[in-house]
Amino acid sequence: MQAIKLGQIVRVRSRQYLVEEVTHPPLPDGDTLVRLSCVEDDAQGQQLEVFWEREIDAKILGGANWETILHRGFDDPRYFSAYLHTLRWNCVTSTNPKLFQAPYRAGIEVKTYQLEPLRKALEMPRVSLFIADDVGLGKTIEAGLILREMLIRQKIRRVVISCPPSVVRQWQEEMESRFGLIFQVFDREFVAAKRRERGYGVNPWTTHTRFIISHALLRDESYAASLRDWLGDLSPSPGAMLILDEAHNAAPASSARYALDSQLTKSVRELAPKFEHKLFLSATPHNGHSNSFAALLEMLDPQRFCRGVPVKSQKILDRVMVRRLKRDLRELGDRDFPERQVIPLRVSGLPSDAPELVLAQLLQEYRQLREESLKETSKTKQTAAMLVIICLQKRLLSSIEAFSRTLKVHRQTIEKQASKVVTASKFPLLQESTSSDDDRAELPELEIESCLLYTS
Repeated sequence: MQAIKLGQIVRVRSRQYLVEEVTHPPLPDGDTLVRLSCVEDDAQGQQLEVFWEREIDAKILGGANWETILHRGFDDPRYFSAYLHTLRWNCVTSTNPKLFQAPYRAGIEVKTYQLEPLRKALEMPRVSLFIADDVGLGKTIEAGLILREMLIRQKIRRVVISCPPSVVRQWQEEMESRFGLIFQVFDREFVAAKRRERGYGVNPWTTHTRFIISHALLRDESYAASLRDWLGDLSPSPGAMLILDEAHNAAPASSARYALDSQLTKSVRELAPKFEHKLFLSATPHNGHSNSFAALLEMLDPQRFCRGVPVKSQKILDRVMVRRLKRDLRELGDRDFPERQVIPLRVSGLPSDAPELVLAQLLQEYRQLREESLKETSKTKQTAAMLVIICLQKRLLSSIEAFSRTLKVHRQTIEKQASKVVTASKFPLLQESTSSDDDRAELPELEIESCLLYTS
């Protein structure tokens, strides 16, 4: 078999690739490890590692020679001109940060305002960007455009997306359907499958280059440790990108004077320096506490921000953050986000014994009793109890059936706890509101509310 060299164009598995790295075997009878980058339009930049001698259809593609031109003849000038302009455009866009390719390779209708994060990211030597657009403006699309452009320009090789458990599948589907990017969901089932296939000692992170992992698993040291091993000792790891969705969950929990690190905060703080490029996404980046906000920005860009030092310069913040609200776009003439108007609908003529009125009155009386009984308790306990009451009111406004199901779950929980005769002091977590580090974050909503209602 012909020896393969760096920079050659080869055909492997029915696709054309560029040879980026060749690792020769240490032993004479070993196999050559070749790292390839796809050059076809529908998968440009996609990485592939193969053992060259083991591939069935592997073939080195030779360049055109003069004999081929002699027999075939020259191309039509119009076709050659179009080909030349295409090559020139591709070469320019690979180096010019003001020219984009990703919007033309995405299966979506890109809005003008969604290109601003892409423009700002390409102007950075290393991407450290906080996309804090309002809900519904398309932060996922903006992150996908940046990711796709970075892959096309071959600036990144490995990508890790961390998001809440409820949107893991959504991220996977959107990356595949809108940008043609295949991601592997890193969960317990995936780890167990790889250990069955390759042995218990295998690092599952080494089996792919693009992963999606939930916040719940990212803060688990058994998964974070293997991720650090995969990224290596070099900080930052060249060509590695971290996309952190709902980044405000990683901000330290705020108290009166100090920002207290949660387990997710510790995990992100240890992992972030190992990624060369970082994208944080959140519609609510600031929780009202300057210490917590500064600590979050320090994880994104430790060169500009420091924990404990309030961010006072808007100019410095604008260099790493993109923040637009819907009202800002309406002022610019964007008609895709009309102003929401709340119009009350008054229903009159109902009998005084109507179920809706009776239930609403009973729930209001229950709320007053709860407020009276919680006057001497902590503020956290009062807030948790009131949140439960608000959820019950929402269920009642939705439908009587929804309210009945929620109330049934509450009653079952109360009876279950009462049968065990367990005091609430043995479960301090149940007296507080759920945070991003609380295991109850993965429980059904109704069960959480039931626990809160009983223990409050």
